[in-house]
Amino acid sequence: MGRWPPATRAWPTTIPRRSGPRWKNWPALAGPSPPSCVLRICEAGPKSAHYALFCMPAPSAITFIGLHYWAGSGRAFEAVAHLLAPDYPLLSPDLLGFGDAALTEANSYTVDACADALAAFITGQKVRRYVLVGHSMGGKIALALAARQPTGLAGVALLSPSPPTPEPMTDEDRMLSVKAYGKPAEAEKTFRTITARPLAPKLHQQIVQDNLRSSRAAWDAWLLHGSRENISGRMCDVQVPCMILAGDQDAIMSPSVHGLETLPLLPEGTPLEIISGAGHLLPYEAPEEVAALLRRFAARIETA
Repeated sequence: MGRWPPATRAWPTTIPRRSGPRWKNWPALAGPSPPSCVLRICEAGPKSAHYALFCMPAPSAITFIGLHYWAGSGRAFEAVAHLLAPDYPLLSPDLLGFGDAALTEANSYTVDACADALAAFITGQKVRRYVLVGHSMGGKIALALAARQPTGLAGVALLSPSPPTPEPMTDEDRMLSVKAYGKPAEAEKTFRTITARPLAPKLHQQIVQDNLRSSRAAWDAWLLHGSRENISGRMCDVQVPCMILAGDQDAIMSPSVHGLETLPLLPEGTPLEIISGAGHLLPYEAPEEVAALLRRFAARIETA
């Protein structure tokens, strides 16, 4: 079990930008930028988009696919994408009902429906070999897809994942979360609960905005159904290398939950890495540690 110290951020200052209907500019971050990189939104439909940092050419055969947390968006992986560039491209779709993803029927927000949409996205992007990086809710979706043993899947990295078993949450907390939908004060309260490390004001605002622009159907579907689904019986079909990352200050999903609910169901030898001082939002709070562990994971896969 690894233990990482809090890190100091060094993010890119400038990102080469391009105009056009399929591109959107994002604010510059601080630090040197990777060569020949552009952060863009590629539209997949009238209201559907995914966020990705593309660095060409990318010498690696592995593409990371980031799956965000409940009430988040693909923007959560922006800093991690910068830190993986230019060696590894990262695609981060807005999952059904969140971010700018197209709205769908209320009964289409099941874990399997999200896995179906993810599989279609991967096929559409013509990704040949990839690692799923599932954060929180995205972790359960990643495991659902991995159990299907799709062509091209090389590994699964889980960041503070929702377990394959029903998520440990009291009925009272579940209903309080349902009632919190669309309320700015509740979004701020959630931010304070799910983070442990200080974040820049712009990131704070982004996290709150993503919470407030979630669709009602997707919000309720995860709380009342998706988080309660039990897909543990499928985990014996997950046959690729896996790893779990967790923050030791996570007030939502403590490392012990992962050790009890998720780790025993994954392939033998799956590591549980602990990031010191981090809360639940690992891609925001600990992008350096996450990127470093993803690089190590990719190297392990490439040399296997």
